[in-house]
Amino acid sequence: TKIGKNVSIEPYVVFVGSVILKNNITIKSFSHLEDVKVENNVSIGPYARLRPGSFLEAGSKVGNFVEIKKSKIGKNSKINHLSYIGDANLGTNVNIGAGTITCNYDGKDKHLTTIKDGSFIGSDTMFIAPVNIGENVVTGAGTVVTRDIPDNAKAFGVPAKIISSKGKKL
Repeated sequence: TKIGKNVSIEPYVVFVGSVILKNNITIKSFSHLEDVKVENNVSIGPYARLRPGSFLEAGSKVGNFVEIKKSKIGKNSKINHLSYIGDANLGTNVNIGAGTITCNYDGKDKHLTTIKDGSFIGSDTMFIAPVNIGENVVTGAGTVVTRDIPDNAKAFGVPAKIISSKGKKL
């Protein structure tokens, strides 16, 4: 474990394997970090679980009861609470609503979810991987995404109905 400057680690935090923490990081109580890398100015927890292969870029936030596995969380992106992000790449300034899940395992193989810059993901959104979510996409609460969503589109419903930035159904 390598710990940078101005890192605050609250009680009952667990480190396993190679954990690299840069500077100005807060890790709140009962969080578990295993084989992860965390850049500057990041907040984690409480009760967060960062599994092997996770990488948090500068300014990102992982809140309470969030689990991340083998994923990159982009600069200034937020996953505030009650979510599972596995086998995913999140761009910059992505907001993940409570209860969001990347459904990455089909019983045989793991699949990737990509969410590009500036997207706002509504609470309880399910991504049935593999899917690619474009820049500045908005999903409504409870959306189930089963196919790619282009830049600047909106998606809502089960399965997701996708509306382009010009109001056209896709």
